[in-house]
Amino acid sequence: MKAIEKYFRLSEHGTTVKTEVLAGLTTFMTMAYIIFVNPAMISQAGLDFGSAMIATCIAAGFATMFMGLYANYPIALAPGMGINAFFTYTVCLTMKIPWQTALGCVFIEGIIFLFLTLTNVRQALVDSIPSCLRYGTACGIGLFIAFIGLMDAGVIASHPATFVTLGNVTSTPVLLSAAGFLIACVLIIKNVRGALLWAILITAVLGIPLGVVDYQGIVSAPPSMSPTFLKMDINGALNMGFISVVFIFLFIDIFDTVGTLAGVGEIGGFMKHGKLPRAGKAMLCDAVGTCVGASCGTPTVTSYIESAAGITAGGKTGLASVVTGFLFFTAIFFAPLIKMIGGGFLNANGTLLHPITAPALVLVGCMMLETVTKINWKDFSESIPAFIVMIVMPFTFSIATGIAAGFISFAALKIFTGRGKEVSPLVYVLAVIFIVRFIYLKSL
Repeated sequence: MKAIEKYFRLSEHGTTVKTEVLAGLTTFMTMAYIIFVNPAMISQAGLDFGSAMIATCIAAGFATMFMGLYANYPIALAPGMGINAFFTYTVCLTMKIPWQTALGCVFIEGIIFLFLTLTNVRQALVDSIPSCLRYGTACGIGLFIAFIGLMDAGVIASHPATFVTLGNVTSTPVLLSAAGFLIACVLIIKNVRGALLWAILITAVLGIPLGVVDYQGIVSAPPSMSPTFLKMDINGALNMGFISVVFIFLFIDIFDTVGTLAGVGEIGGFMKHGKLPRAGKAMLCDAVGTCVGASCGTPTVTSYIESAAGITAGGKTGLASVVTGFLFFTAIFFAPLIKMIGGGFLNANGTLLHPITAPALVLVGCMMLETVTKINWKDFSESIPAFIVMIVMPFTFSIATGIAAGFISFAALKIFTGRGKEVSPLVYVLAVIFIVRFIYLKSL
């Protein structure tokens, strides 16, 4: 016990082992939904569900424990929401890039992030990106994730004339999703810890007698990770046509991490003179976690804002993260439960729905829209590009296209309104790269 006290400097931070353990458990409860949601999403790209589940748990467990032991912060990490959607629906399903190559792009992005962190280039990159595009990106990803959630629930469906239409809202899967959504909303409003997790579990239980969920047990030996372990295709990812894919992964990862660390740092009182001490170490944990995650078989690993729940419960040191990471590792023994919840339900028309995890996607999307208030809506040279990012992402079903449209429109509006000097040269470079990307895709 003394060794733990000394290593994490518990007395110095005014905390105890009991408090840190409780904080670690609290954080795990609030973000454990990713264990169900991530494999349910990325398995649609062709990855084996069981292997994807193990990869999710190991990547989250390793990165979170690394954060606790190396950076000494009560901040948990896991495969990022939004990034996994980009991986699945844009890169693999829309661009038709094999998931092995997509994992190669994630691995390369992690290496680049690691390099940027070690050389401090990262901060210059962050400072050069317009805030309106950062906020617009967060909101756009939120709308995109919510759109996917409504699809997974069966609330919306494809239509040859109108592209999308209302699904069969009286069907059992849709009604079950609606019930799950209501349960989640009530639990969140009542500030119940682990609201999304509890809502997912309750909805799954309700789905068993309805025939939507097939009970397969709770505990078993972990499934094999061989279908995805070290299967990333790095050589394929080095193809010139995939540079933009790597950049989008990097872009989302950097701003997810920077934004989360800043937000959690403020909540926990870790900020000193407007900066987060040991921020470089925290970033390093994120970058290494991404490389480990890609090696195991999951998209980019990033810091989670849900860590604030554990901090609110009293977590002040990395011991809380060690506890959270340990719990992620133990989750690998609950494969039947996770597959039962996230495996999906085959509708009568042959559509694969995910009615149990869909409500969580919609609500996560809702939470990501918080940054919309930070956009300067009175300055149209900034609000219009932010708006373009937000609407293009869900309407084109592509995070990459939304970001590209945002950069291009921002640079163009600043130039043609005589305000070009307000823009960082890097933004113009990226805008040109995105224009070339559109031309390249058009030629395929």
